[in-house]
Amino acid sequence: MAVPEGDTLHRAARRLQALVGERIRVEARHPRAAATGVAQRLDGRLLESVEAHGKNLLLRFEGGYVLRSHLRMSGSWRLLEGTAAIPGRPWLVLRGGRHAAVLRGGSVLELHERAVRGLGPDILDDPPDFATMLANLRKSDQRRAVGDALLDQRLVSGIGNLWRAEALWRARLSPWLALAEATDDELLEVLRQAERLMRGSLETGREARVVYRRAGRPCPRCGEAICSRGQGDANRISYWCPGCQRGGEQQSA
Repeated sequence: MAVPEGDTLHRAARRLQALVGERIRVEARHPRAAATGVAQRLDGRLLESVEAHGKNLLLRFEGGYVLRSHLRMSGSWRLLEGTAAIPGRPWLVLRGGRHAAVLRGGSVLELHERAVRGLGPDILDDPPDFATMLANLRKSDQRRAVGDALLDQRLVSGIGNLWRAEALWRARLSPWLALAEATDDELLEVLRQAERLMRGSLETGREARVVYRRAGRPCPRCGEAICSRGQGDANRISYWCPGCQRGGEQQSA
């Protein structure tokens, strides 16, 4: 399973619209979630809206409370019938009249939205602000690799490892190419490909994968073996074809 990215959070926001306008019973069964005090402060309050920003889900309650949820590496939100049994110790359960939203494994729960104020434009905004995304990329250190910059949520929010790899392959750019060596048109093409792929995933629930986790397999475009290697301070694994993605030969050894 891929790490949750922006399309996953936008999909969750759509599902949780079923609870908007209702007074919510809030329960935190996991000890670490209970320790945040979120459940006690939100229990019984009206849920006013649910929205996604990048990899964050923002639930706005009456009284000015904003619950920020980040799924980290493996968290998930599910919407169930209100009477459904909920086993185990989920982080949070939000019960409305007919539905219940269940959060599992999402280790970030905060009652403010300060963390999203420094984020770049959401790749799934409608319409996406490609001009600001490009400007942010150009303000970054131009020696930085394109693949590393695309994961910087301060520049563009919502793109993760999966869609970085797939967008770069379709734009024929290596993740190792320096920003200074990429033209504006090339960077815009990567952003457009990421938006198109992620919106397709959001609408259909299907992920179009060509290179992600395909290391060693032949590239469907040129036949060269797909490469993989950790990149950036977080050592997130990049996948690329050294044969047909410009700059790919730089780190193919």
